[in-house]
Amino acid sequence: MAARRRLLSGPRGDGRPILVLPGFTGSDGSTLALRRLLRARGYHVHAWRLGRNLGPTERVLTGLRERVRGLLIEHRQPLTLIGHSLGGIYSREIARSAPEAVRQVITLGSPFRRPARAVSPVAPLFQALSPLHSDRVRDADLDAMSRPLPVPLTAIFTKTDGVVPWQVCIPDSGRRTEAIEVSGSHSGLIHNPAAIAVIVDRLSLKRWQRFAERDEIAASIYVDGR
Repeated sequence: MAARRRLLSGPRGDGRPILVLPGFTGSDGSTLALRRLLRARGYHVHAWRLGRNLGPTERVLTGLRERVRGLLIEHRQPLTLIGHSLGGIYSREIARSAPEAVRQVITLGSPFRRPARAVSPVAPLFQALSPLHSDRVRDADLDAMSRPLPVPLTAIFTKTDGVVPWQVCIPDSGRRTEAIEVSGSHSGLIHNPAAIAVIVDRLSLKRWQRFAERDEIAASIYVDGR
């Protein structure tokens, strides 16, 4: 709230459609503040309207496909997808399967591969809910999750995540792929002023270019080994 005035300053948005997807166990309530701020900046921002995110259930997979199709018909232009954690995985897979429907993807604390050693504290809950998950994801190619997308991708992460090991939140390098580091927690990324400032910066572009570090945004470009 303290950063809201600053985040609302600057040129207004161009009215492009944006779909925001919550993280694991999150709902549209968790993305409300971000959606309201982006809407106030001049974008057409939409909730996913699929209830609580309990994982890749058949209802979620089918519902997301229908939601994207409906928004494409409504706006007649590709969508920007913003996904927190598991919502970011959904966003990437939508872009991979239907690149013509997606303008760009922005993820917040989303894993791109399975951790080598560390176990997420939410893994037991995800496993407990796995009987609800669609058979379509049981044989998913996990290696494909890290491959570059056919659309621009900005992956925002924090080294003090606490839920997902930050190393797996770094995408493979690509022509229009970037990883941006901010300070904060995993759950807080959806409300993190620095992360939101990066989102606002990415949305302001008429043509994609890499993020430029500057004093007014507490975020840095991740480079391997830094």
